[in-house]
Amino acid sequence: MTDPEKGNSVAMDAGTGQTALPGKDSIQEAWPSLPYEAWKDTYATLHMWVQIAGRIRGALSPWLNHWWHNTLYVTPRGLTSSPIPCSLRTFEMSFDFIGHQLLIQTSDGMTRSLGLYPRSVADFYHELKATLSSLEIEVQIDLLPHKPAEPVRYDQDQQHASYDPPSVERFRRILVQCDRVFKQFRGRFVGKCSPVHLWPGSFDLAVTRFSGRRTSENDSSDDDSAYELSSAGFWPGSGSLLQPAFYAYTTPAPAGIQTASIRPGAAHFDGNLGEFILLYEHVREAADPQVALLDFLQSTYEAGADLAHWGRAQLESRSSER
Repeated sequence: MTDPEKGNSVAMDAGTGQTALPGKDSIQEAWPSLPYEAWKDTYATLHMWVQIAGRIRGALSPWLNHWWHNTLYVTPRGLTSSPIPCSLRTFEMSFDFIGHQLLIQTSDGMTRSLGLYPRSVADFYHELKATLSSLEIEVQIDLLPHKPAEPVRYDQDQQHASYDPPSVERFRRILVQCDRVFKQFRGRFVGKCSPVHLWPGSFDLAVTRFSGRRTSENDSSDDDSAYELSSAGFWPGSGSLLQPAFYAYTTPAPAGIQTASIRPGAAHFDGNLGEFILLYEHVREAADPQVALLDFLQSTYEAGADLAHWGRAQLESRSSER
């Protein structure tokens, strides 16, 4: 078969009819390097653009528990809001990191696009708002971004204005692989579990499992802190860890979690973050990145769930090895 994007051959095993394992060069192309310093300015700008899209989805969508109505989802070409309700119509915003545009499509057949190129957050925001207005979509969002120590309103942010297409394309390929493996991991669990989704605020792709128990019988809120959970994800780097990494944690953190045995050997518990960390570079350099990542996801989940006595037999699929 031929990969239509790359034009290279994909071998088929004549005996099984299944796709043969790719070579190391193909694996490293699928899991590219993405050093934080090399794209930090583009990352900062893209983060703000994605936050704006998430805020729009959250403002118009019905509330979902755990604030899941604010998240975005990975597509083969980038990220999407999924359909957003607007009166009798719906519309969808999709970041295309191959064609480098934001595509807006409505349920009544209208399409608009915004170019993704070196431009300020303010410029992006104003064009997006005008474009939505041209589609008779009016929305008000909180204009102060999430996370920065000194936030600047989206409509006034001239500081973040970088966009390097090759870096964004590498980020897209990483998201595609993470989404694929996270979904395989998610399928091993039959209890309550989040979708695999990207949080625009913290800019991490995550999947979260729940034990089904509240942390306190007296807590009636629906914040994550009110539930026992095990979460894992990928983020490109921030704060004290300025390099891409995978993380995993259990809340509430059970006694002994810091010294639990996990896989692969390169993973460790970061006391400052209170999370298990596996650097992305260790995964992409592994003989089989998928196996290395699944080992990390599974072993960190097992460590927390066993120590917290989740009752795993009722929560896991009998086909968990698929």
